[in-house]
Amino acid sequence: MNIATNLGGLGHYELRYRSLFTAGRAFAFPCNARGEVPIDDLSARALNNYLYARSVVGLEYAVPSIEIV
Repeated sequence: MNIATNLGGLGHYELRYRSLFTAGRAFAFPCNARGEVPIDDLSARALNNYLYARSVVGLEYAVPSIEIV
């Protein structure tokens, strides 16, 4: 799932949570250069995915990386 959209200039970066078990599987969220995700701008589904990914870091997903889009 990739929801990196241009949200007031935030679309230049994305916070990416890569699966520890399935190659190519990841969650990606728009963020700023510091990795801050504008959670107020996420859809309900994206917010649920973001909170889920954060809660299972080290269990299902790797520590997130900030990537230039």
